[in-house]
Amino acid sequence: MILAVGVAALVLAVVGGVFFAALHLREETQAAVDGATPVDQALSVMRRDLECAVTPTNGTTKVLSGDFRVGTLTSPGISQPVAIEMFTATGALRDNAPWGDIQKVTYELRDSTDHSAAGKDLYRSVTRNIMAVTMPDVDDQWMLGGVQSIEFSCFDGSQWSDTWDTTGITSVNTNLPLAVRVRIQPAGNNPATTQPIEMLVPVDSQSRTNAVL
Repeated sequence: MILAVGVAALVLAVVGGVFFAALHLREETQAAVDGATPVDQALSVMRRDLECAVTPTNGTTKVLSGDFRVGTLTSPGISQPVAIEMFTATGALRDNAPWGDIQKVTYELRDSTDHSAAGKDLYRSVTRNIMAVTMPDVDDQWMLGGVQSIEFSCFDGSQWSDTWDTTGITSVNTNLPLAVRVRIQPAGNNPATTQPIEMLVPVDSQSRTNAVL
């Protein structure tokens, strides 16, 4: 009887150890999934914005097709410097909305409202009424927290550049880039969780021409 009790206790100890190890693994897996979900969602929205970027038009009057700019920029209606500003056909058409599917989108980092959290928050700011005669309303959308930096690089067919401006004021670029590379650096000191997040998005651009057809 003593031997049976000892064997049963040993079996229960082994089963308990396996159970608690499995429970710990489940919690770690759930934490990893919960942490990856906002990143995946942010990258998915960002990819769609870039893929649907609207080709700029010639002239100073640019209705429904503004410029594509990358760098440390200022954008009307947004107090913080933005990393990218583009016009993209990702707006949702609704019967009660007085505008179409083209909207102006910017991405910028802002100080986190949670002062105990590391890094900054990534925001996507959307301007739907781009034909407004006054300062239009800007819809700020929180995308991701714990970001140390975000960088956009543009490929012109031969080299990458950290700046792009189809207005021609700060660069000679007048068309959309052929591709955009996004690099998000998470905040923190743990190398296992602060590896850079990179995404490469090809852009279907159309070159401008002054030739008479």
